[in-house]
Amino acid sequence: MKLQSKLILFICSLLLTIILVIGLYIEHLQTESIQQQIGMRALTVAETVSRIPEIRTAFFAQDPSQIIQPLVEDIRIETGAEYIVVGNREGVRYSHPLPERIGEHMIGGDNAPVLRGESIISEAVGSLGPSLRGKAPIYDERGKVIGIVSVGFLQEDIEHRLEPGRQKLAWVILLGLLAAVIGAVLIANSVKRAIFGLEPAEIARLYREQEAVLESVREGIFAVNRQGFVTMANHAAKQMLGLSPEQDLKGSYSRDVQKGWRLLKVMESGVAEYDREMIVGDEVVMVNRIPVKSGKGDVIGAVASFRSKSDWYKVNEELSQVKRYAESLRAQTHEFSNKLYMISGLIQLESYQEAMEIISRESDVHQHLVHFIMRYVPDPMIGGLLIGKFNRANELKVELYIDKESTFVDLPPGLDRNHLVTILGNLIDNAMEAVLQQDGEKQVHVFLTDLGADLILEVEDTGPGIPEGDVERIFEVGYSTKGAEEHRGFGLALVKKAVEQLGGYLTITANQPTGSVFTVAIPKHAPGGESTHAEHLDRGR
Repeated sequence: MKLQSKLILFICSLLLTIILVIGLYIEHLQTESIQQQIGMRALTVAETVSRIPEIRTAFFAQDPSQIIQPLVEDIRIETGAEYIVVGNREGVRYSHPLPERIGEHMIGGDNAPVLRGESIISEAVGSLGPSLRGKAPIYDERGKVIGIVSVGFLQEDIEHRLEPGRQKLAWVILLGLLAAVIGAVLIANSVKRAIFGLEPAEIARLYREQEAVLESVREGIFAVNRQGFVTMANHAAKQMLGLSPEQDLKGSYSRDVQKGWRLLKVMESGVAEYDREMIVGDEVVMVNRIPVKSGKGDVIGAVASFRSKSDWYKVNEELSQVKRYAESLRAQTHEFSNKLYMISGLIQLESYQEAMEIISRESDVHQHLVHFIMRYVPDPMIGGLLIGKFNRANELKVELYIDKESTFVDLPPGLDRNHLVTILGNLIDNAMEAVLQQDGEKQVHVFLTDLGADLILEVEDTGPGIPEGDVERIFEVGYSTKGAEEHRGFGLALVKKAVEQLGGYLTITANQPTGSVFTVAIPKHAPGGESTHAEHLDRGR
């Protein structure tokens, strides 16, 4: 059954129950009130008749009924009572609406309290049927009970009196039920529109899917309501905020969690903000701030999505590397085309020896490099990176040397190769950019070793070196000694972050006569774990 039908059925059933209970209660009160009024009326008439002097003196006459019957019948007709019966202590009737029943005994069995001097209201079955009656004792001059007056109204007549009120009550109940059905339909339709026509099972499924999507994305998602209180924060957001994934931020004030969200201002303006920088913890992040609007266009909250700027730059860097690799391939194609033309010309000139020397020289350089890397740097990701950087260096006219004593075979299986690629690739790129800044020798030396308990990566260049005042700042995100160009100042920040995640450390020393030497040490025994600088100094290289 659909939610709309369930709501209509539930609301109608609930209101029907309430209306019926109230209706029955009102009917009960009405019946009780009328019966009480009629009972009091009957008792009043009975007490009045019992005090009539003629009635009292008639009891001592030879035939009391001849005096009592006419008097009582007139009173009965005046008051509208069904019957007024006067009887003696033995219950013998002196009056009755049906004269033939005079002289017979009274029926009902409720005379005992009256004979004791009490006036009562009772329900009993008399000679005319079930009735509500009032009874009063008749006293003589000495105060002795000498008879009984019984005034009755038939229950059938009382029911007739109640019928109009019951009919009106029934109409009220029916109108109430009709209003309940109309109200239930309107409420059900309103709820249906509010939840976009979805069924509970669909809402539950969408909620689970939303949770899965929010937790699967690498971006931090942070949402607040109109008052600025947190309504949702995924695991990535908590991690970037330095909080435990199990910590519940719902209900917390956004500024208490992290300052600088600007979500309240976005809600005030109603205008989204994209790709804005913000400091979260120790990281610079790129933030998108979007207001959340209701179906009527009112702003009811805001959502912020953010990601580390270093991650964003890493993606850009990977795309840039792909672009540079394509450009490198085009340059190499052009270079090899020239060499092929030169070899073709030498062959046409029958200078076979010179052609063979050129071919041998070119093939030896690449073959020796490939063979060396396959033997001493067998990891495909690291080896492929070195070959790519070697080709890039040739294109830039930079001499890239890989130390012949290098060996990088003993890599722990659990070590994240992506972090190693980030470290080595950015250090080589940084070194090549450094040597291109000055004239003279443009050399970059790379040394890798897996001997001992650490993996050592060393990159040295013959560039201008790093000024002493900049040594402490070169690992800051966005800072660069090469100027303020866009997308600079991220490479070394990525290197530092990757080294820390691998539990290693990084040092910088001056190269002689010019340039810099970057040395990275990564422990083998605890990849991604903790490692102290003092422990590495004790081990040495």
